[in-house]
Amino acid sequence: MDRRTTISTMTRPTAARGLEPTVSMKLTALRNVFALRTTAVALTAAMFLALPGGTSSAAPDKPSAITSISKDGRTWHLKVYSAAMEKEITVDVQRPADESQPAPNLYMLNGLDGGEGTANWKARTKALEWLADKPVNVIQPIGGLGSYYTDWINPDPNLGVNKWKTFFTEELPPLLDESLHSTGLNALTGLSTSGTSVLQLAEAKPGLWKSVAAYSGCAQIADPAGKQFVKLATETWAGGKVANMYGPDDSPLWAANDPVINAEKLRGTLLYVSSGSGIPGMDDVQYYLGSAPGVTGGMNLALGMIIEAAVNGCTSNLKSRLDGLSIPATYQFNPVGTHYWPYWEQALHDSWPLLAQGMGL
Repeated sequence: MDRRTTISTMTRPTAARGLEPTVSMKLTALRNVFALRTTAVALTAAMFLALPGGTSSAAPDKPSAITSISKDGRTWHLKVYSAAMEKEITVDVQRPADESQPAPNLYMLNGLDGGEGTANWKARTKALEWLADKPVNVIQPIGGLGSYYTDWINPDPNLGVNKWKTFFTEELPPLLDESLHSTGLNALTGLSTSGTSVLQLAEAKPGLWKSVAAYSGCAQIADPAGKQFVKLATETWAGGKVANMYGPDDSPLWAANDPVINAEKLRGTLLYVSSGSGIPGMDDVQYYLGSAPGVTGGMNLALGMIIEAAVNGCTSNLKSRLDGLSIPATYQFNPVGTHYWPYWEQALHDSWPLLAQGMGL
């Protein structure tokens, strides 16, 4: 109700009757005005809230943020709330020996289990010890089982909500730069399934990671063989449904996220790509048969050979595509080697000069 309307409808003595309002009458009139205005505002608010979908104010969504930091020596355990996934993600950071100087960030993505189990750099290698004297923040995200660290179109009954591309390209980097006082220069590594992911992430945000190293990752996902590889990892081993990732086999999202098809977006990024032939060396045989003797060990060895041979074909196709686009990269095609952690640890050592160059070291 408008104040002018309220005043005009009030009854007051007129000068024609020889009466002027007293001070008391004026105060009473003002109280009535304010009472009516308050009632009108309250009624309006109540009516608005009663409408379907009505709200007094739009509460902002909870923003992405680092919610807690606990320190264990040089290792910082971060809890990072992802607004895209509406949950907290654990991110471990190995800080450089000299924390007083800004340092770049080396992201190290884990294998199929996302680091939730034992398929991670810390459990399977001495990579963290080897990097301990390097002036870098070693970023180790924990989570993302079977997700390929991409943005899924639907929540999955078993694997939940996955918006990892958004997390890694939009949410996490500025939070790390602020909390770690980093230089803003980043490098990215991944192995096996995340060897695919690092190429996808580099294409999704060109320039965010100056150097990228992919170890034994199949760069093709849109062709029939590539789709089967993704299904084997995500469905057979992780228990998810790829239909919730990119949709049915004829969905255009498969091609939109294929690193080989979108290889032009890798231009300007320092690239290191490695794979083995699938032919086992003696160390491979001893590892597979020694850790799981009998038939199971033999089956694991055969699986490791088959997977790496397939990855080797993917890597060769990526090289052909990049060569055709005149995009340079460093390749390591090992004459022997299965899908096996010691090869990835050696690849980290071999790719370090390129990673360091991208981080300005």
